[in-house]
Amino acid sequence: MEYLAHIEGIREQSIKEHLTGTAERAGKFAETFGCYEWGYCSGMLHDIGKYSLEFQQRLQGSDKKVDHATAGAKVCYEMGGLYGFLSYCIAGHHSGLPDTGEKADLGTSATLMGRLKKNVKDFEAYKQEIRVPALKNPPFDPKSAANFDFALSMFIRMLYSCLVDADFLDTEYFMKQGETGRDSGEDMETLLKKLEQHISKWLDNDNLDTVNGRRTEILRSCLEKGELGKGLFRLTVPTGGGKTVASLAFALRHAVKNKMDRIIYVIPYTSIIEQNARVFSDILGKDNVLENHYNIDYESDEELKPMHLASENWDKPVIVTTNVQFFESLFANRSSKCRKLHNMANSVIIFDEAQMFPNDYLKPCIAAMEELIQHYGASIVLCTATQPALQQFFQSSIDAVELCPRLDEQFRFFKRVTLKDLSRISEEELAEKLEKEEQALCIINTKKKAQSIYQRLKGEGVYHLSTSMYPKHRKCVLEDIRRRLDNEKKCIVISTSLVEAGVDLDFQSVYRQLAGVDSIIQAAGRCNREGKRSAEESNTYIFRLEDRGYVSGQRQQIAVANDLIEDGRDISSLEAIMEYFEMLYHFRGEGLNKKNILAQFRRGRYPFTKVAKEFKLIEENTTTIFINREEEADNLLKEIQRNGFTKKLVRQAGQYCINVYENDFDKLNAAGMLQAISEDGGEDFFLLRDDGQYTEEMGLRLDVEYGRAVVF
Repeated sequence: MEYLAHIEGIREQSIKEHLTGTAERAGKFAETFGCYEWGYCSGMLHDIGKYSLEFQQRLQGSDKKVDHATAGAKVCYEMGGLYGFLSYCIAGHHSGLPDTGEKADLGTSATLMGRLKKNVKDFEAYKQEIRVPALKNPPFDPKSAANFDFALSMFIRMLYSCLVDADFLDTEYFMKQGETGRDSGEDMETLLKKLEQHISKWLDNDNLDTVNGRRTEILRSCLEKGELGKGLFRLTVPTGGGKTVASLAFALRHAVKNKMDRIIYVIPYTSIIEQNARVFSDILGKDNVLENHYNIDYESDEELKPMHLASENWDKPVIVTTNVQFFESLFANRSSKCRKLHNMANSVIIFDEAQMFPNDYLKPCIAAMEELIQHYGASIVLCTATQPALQQFFQSSIDAVELCPRLDEQFRFFKRVTLKDLSRISEEELAEKLEKEEQALCIINTKKKAQSIYQRLKGEGVYHLSTSMYPKHRKCVLEDIRRRLDNEKKCIVISTSLVEAGVDLDFQSVYRQLAGVDSIIQAAGRCNREGKRSAEESNTYIFRLEDRGYVSGQRQQIAVANDLIEDGRDISSLEAIMEYFEMLYHFRGEGLNKKNILAQFRRGRYPFTKVAKEFKLIEENTTTIFINREEEADNLLKEIQRNGFTKKLVRQAGQYCINVYENDFDKLNAAGMLQAISEDGGEDFFLLRDDGQYTEEMGLRLDVEYGRAVVF
């Protein structure tokens, strides 16, 4: 009897062919971190459950479901020793990595122990064709692991990634007869040559009295230090120092020198991602740069199919993604998210705006980064103007190498503003000061307060910006603001913190409500950004409002910044920035390991499913409100109501949506202003019924109180 794995039309793929193809691919992937035999073995055993008569009948049309994944897991577990760790990967190669479960428990099919107790169909025929590969060497030296159980859990995830990606690719190759449409892009040597050609004229500039000369000095240092061996690096560059191209230069030179496979940029904001991806695409070619985040849509255009396929497993030389996508994938358990993990190995990983690491999960994030360096051949670059004090969280002896030359001197040269403390003032006093300005940005901590201050000032040349405006609306307002600034017309902008990164604006003055030191310095970066004025005549004012209000998740940052300012410290200095983060992390304590993620991996128990559900970087209790005030929005709304929610429609609709906190949602809903878009969508997705509650000037007005009702 011929045992088959897949049938496509009249073509057939035998189980042995599929197992061998998957094993060779998985072995090649795992070889990147020195574990070829582990990848090969998992590939050879993952589908041996298909040797059952019942599975063969299903291939021929039987409608009975057959569990084919548990068989290989049982074989590995019963063999014991090193093979036991393969059980997680094989059992979960369709359903996701399971929690360990308890041996004494009857268990459920959701846990590994529960799966191993299941009665599976007879698959013994596999012994006629398949020999269990030898597995002799442990995946890493236990002495090299700062936290052995966490390190082992990370290895299981990495091996799982190798297996599921190999399984997908081998199946796809058979189904499409090799015509997969995949394109892995060009190699690192070719991309380095493209970069060197792009910057060749810049390198002639050695005039350190000019901005471009300083940028070239930093760029040249990054190229030189790219020759160093793998490890942990910092690129601490002041605003205007050209860190985007400099970091790319280091990464490419470093990747070529150390025979590395790709460069991964991890960025907190999608607005910065889009800007950086454009820069990289212009230099390296758009087919070599993959953006991977929620707002990007490769599915709707057939020409972008190679990019859509590459987004599944990050098979491109340059990846630009978000903190959320990167870290949540590292702690995920589903194949769709874990499939890319093995391509993080042997990569240069650059964390742009590194001060934006998620504080609630800082310790597990650092632990994962340490594993990538120690056991998976990655190099990591922490790139920012406000370098966080992260060295203390690396448990092994990893010392970061600074890439920026003459650090203190660069910060003195690029200093473009003077910070001034206004202490505590009223809204009225703040409004009076802003009225006297010609071009000024005022950043407020909350959306409601920003709307209140805007109401005091609104008029010609005065703008409001916040996430109370849907993304497409914000872009239009930003274009108006840029035109007024470029034409040197009056332009006063009242905004929330959304303008602090990824928004290229240049004001004569900036007013910043007290926030964390990193936020204040980011705000100051919107003042005299182009360096056209002296630092003495370019002021960034720090103020506290008499009505303090509540700032979600920012109380400790504000308190520490306030202490430093009241002590008379220059919070823009490198020493004060480091002290700020050290104090902040000290006060946060165990709050840096929310839900105790690291301690859950202990004594051979690995709760993969549980941790995947708990590890969520964005946990704000918000609801989505759709604003139907444009023709395209109306067309999308009708399509959603007609066809229901799809991933593509929700992504497109995002350009017309805002998210509101629970309290604001409750008030709007109680006032009768909201309507559920779809009864069967299962989405927190509502339509704003009251057109008057959304204005061109402020977006969604948040001044609704309980007791107000709207009659239609």
